[in-house]
Amino acid sequence: MDMINLTIDNKPVVVLKGTTVLEAAKSIGINIPTLCYMKLDDLNIENKPGGCRICVVEVKGRRNLAPACCTEATDGMEVNTHSIRAVNARRTVMELILSDHPSDCLVCAKSGNCDLQNMAHRLGIREIHYKGEQSTYREDTSPAIIRELNKCILCRRCEMMCNDVQTVGVLSAINRGFTSVVSPAFEMNLDHSVCTYCGQCVAVCPTGALTEVDQTGAVVRALSDPSKTVIVQTAPAVRAALGEEFEMDPGTLVTGKMVAALRRLGFDYIFDTDFSADLTIMEEGAELLSRLKRHLEGDTSVKLPILTSCCPAWVKFFEHQFPDMKEIPSTARSPQQMFGSIAKTYFADKLGIKREDLVVVSIMPCLAKKYECGRDEFAVNGNPDVDYALTTRELAALIKVSNIKFNTLPSEEFDQPMGESTGAGVIFGTTGGVIEAAVRTAYEVYTGKELPKIDFEELRGMEGLRKATIDFNGLPINIGIAHGLGNARKLLEEIRSGNSWFHAIEIMSCPGGCIGGGGQPYHHGDVQILRKRQMAIYREDSNKTLRKSHENPYITKLYEEFLGHPLSHKAHQLLHTVYFDRTK
Repeated sequence: MDMINLTIDNKPVVVLKGTTVLEAAKSIGINIPTLCYMKLDDLNIENKPGGCRICVVEVKGRRNLAPACCTEATDGMEVNTHSIRAVNARRTVMELILSDHPSDCLVCAKSGNCDLQNMAHRLGIREIHYKGEQSTYREDTSPAIIRELNKCILCRRCEMMCNDVQTVGVLSAINRGFTSVVSPAFEMNLDHSVCTYCGQCVAVCPTGALTEVDQTGAVVRALSDPSKTVIVQTAPAVRAALGEEFEMDPGTLVTGKMVAALRRLGFDYIFDTDFSADLTIMEEGAELLSRLKRHLEGDTSVKLPILTSCCPAWVKFFEHQFPDMKEIPSTARSPQQMFGSIAKTYFADKLGIKREDLVVVSIMPCLAKKYECGRDEFAVNGNPDVDYALTTRELAALIKVSNIKFNTLPSEEFDQPMGESTGAGVIFGTTGGVIEAAVRTAYEVYTGKELPKIDFEELRGMEGLRKATIDFNGLPINIGIAHGLGNARKLLEEIRSGNSWFHAIEIMSCPGGCIGGGGQPYHHGDVQILRKRQMAIYREDSNKTLRKSHENPYITKLYEEFLGHPLSHKAHQLLHTVYFDRTK
C-alpha cells in the first residue's frame, strides 16, 4: 500500500494514498466543519459534491482555498484547517446560504435538529450582510413527505440517497443558476412520481426542506373524542431508537418506558406490532413451505424465490420498477396492516364496537407506513385498517409537548391479547431479522424437529448484500438478504435474468432495515448509531422467554378462535394482499 506523509495544523499525518484532506484530518482528531458532506461507513454511502464550501482549508502553495471533502491529500502537503482566511471564507459562505433561506426557524419541523442551524451557530453567525432576492417555490405535499424547497441548500444529499443508494431516480438537480433546485423531473409532485416514500431523503436532509407529513394533530383529536376507542401498536425498531430523542445513548432499549408514555398520552390499549410480526411469520412461512413443497414435487409454475413483503417502500419500488415480477413476492401483508385488519375485526368484536369507532394508530420507524395506511386495498368501505402512522420522531414530539418526563417513567407492560410477542417478532426491526424469524418457524414446521440453535449468525450483519444456506434437515435452503433498494435491484435483476439460486430473499428498503428508517431519530451520518440500534434489537430478542413465532400462545388462540389455520380462506381475506402494475 502506498502511504503518504503530510502536515495538518502542524501535526504530522501518515495516510493511505487517495485519502482526502477531510479524512486525513479526522484520523488525527482534527474536526473540519462540513455541511453537504455525509458518510456512512460500512454501508458504502458517501456524499461529497464539494458544493457548500464550508469545509474549505488553506493549503500551502495553493492560491485558492481547497474543499477538504473532495481534495486528495498529497505527499508533503501542508494544511491549515482553521486559518483566519479559511474561517472568514466559511462565515461568508454561510451568510450567503442564509441570505437565500427562510428565517422561520421557530415553526420549522427541523428546528433544534437542523444541520444548517447548528453550523450557523458554530460559525458564530449573528448577522447576514447580504440582502437580495430570495428563491420561492411552491410546497409539495405527498401522502408521506413534504417538500419545502425554499429551505433547500443544494447539498445534494437527498439526490445521492435517491439515485445512488436507492436507485429510485426521483430527485435530481434541475434548472440553472438562481433557480436551481433538487426536484423530480419537470418539478412534478412526489405523488405523481415513482417515489417509494422510503424517507431516506428526509433522513439525510440537513434542513427543513424535506420532512414527514405530521399526523400528531389528527391523533390528538382522536384521543380527545369520547366516542372513539383509540389503540396503538409500536414497531420493533422504535424501542431501540426512541430514547435518543431524550438524550439517552443510542441502542438504549426503552420498551417499558415507551408503553408507560403511551398509556399517559391516553391510548385505551397499548399493543405491540411484534404480535403481528409473529402472525406474519405464520402466514409468510406457510406460504414459503407451500411453494417449496410444490417446487420439490416438480411444479414448474411455482414462483421462486419468494420475497418478503413487510416493507411498503420496497413494495412500491417493485410495483413501479419490476411489475413483471409482482407474482414473486409473498402475498402476506405487512405486520402493520395485519395488525389493523385483526384489530378492526377480531378485537373490535371482543370489545363489542363497530370498526368505525375503533381508531388504530401505529408508531413506526418509517415514512412509507403513512402511505401504506392510505392504500385502497387496506380499507373496508372507506374505513382504513390503520388510521394513522406516526414516526418515532413524531411520538417523541408528542411526549415532549405533553410534558411527560420520559426518562423518569416506570417500565410498564403491553396490554393483551395483541401485546404478546416472541423474540422472532422483535428482530423484524433489523436487516436479516425477518428471514431469521421465518427460518426459526419454517424449520420446525417442515422438519417436525426442534431447532438445534435459535440464533442464525450467518443471516446477521450490515453488509448490503448477504447470502447463506440453511440446512432444513437435509434440504438446503438458499437465502438472500438485501437492505437498501439499490441492493434489492441487483437481486431482482438476477431473478429476472434467470440466474438466481435463492429460495427466499428478504428485502428492506432502508440501510440497516427498520432501525435506519426515515422516521427514526436523525443519525447525522453516524453508522455506529445504526449498529447500536441493531445490537439492542438482538438483545431484546435474547431476553425473551419465547423466541419462535409459532410459540406465541395468543397467535395460537387467534387461529383457534378466529382464523382457523395459516393460509385459510379467512386468513387470505384478512392477512394477504395483491400487487399492482404502477407503470400503467
